[in-house]
Amino acid sequence: MNKNLKKLILAAIFAAVAVVGSLFSFPVFGSKCAPVQHIVNIMCAIFLGPWYGLGCAFVASLIRNFIGLGTLLAFPGSMCGALLSGLLYQWLKKRWAAYGGEVFGTAVIGGLLAYPFASLIMGNAQATLFTYVIPFLISTAGGTIISIILIEIMAKAGLLKRLQDMLK
Repeated sequence: MNKNLKKLILAAIFAAVAVVGSLFSFPVFGSKCAPVQHIVNIMCAIFLGPWYGLGCAFVASLIRNFIGLGTLLAFPGSMCGALLSGLLYQWLKKRWAAYGGEVFGTAVIGGLLAYPFASLIMGNAQATLFTYVIPFLISTAGGTIISIILIEIMAKAGLLKRLQDMLK
């Protein structure tokens, strides 16, 4: 099977997991925190790369919004985390880079970019520049911790390298 087709199929599966996983969300200070999205972002970074991860986060956010499982804040949070996680992993080839990129990309960059979405598009007059940093940090921390556990178990079992090699 073609390498790009394998990656596209896996990205579609990851997007579906992120959408279904958003059923397990919780509210924190006006945002819906969906830790499964962050697990998917890190998995995409390690298996697919930054651009597939970005696309997967966009598609999952779009579907979540269409079916009422998310808000517009899903876009900056998930997409910034997925992109930075993927770029750092691609450049450094270290799993910790993917984990750190997800947390910083989602919490700080996504949290700051959520402000214009909330104030200008969603009409939230109470939103400030830093309103969404802490809620996004809580969400991404949970998902990242779960990802670390899953990925490190896969690495110790030799499964991580085998799966990565299958996608080359």
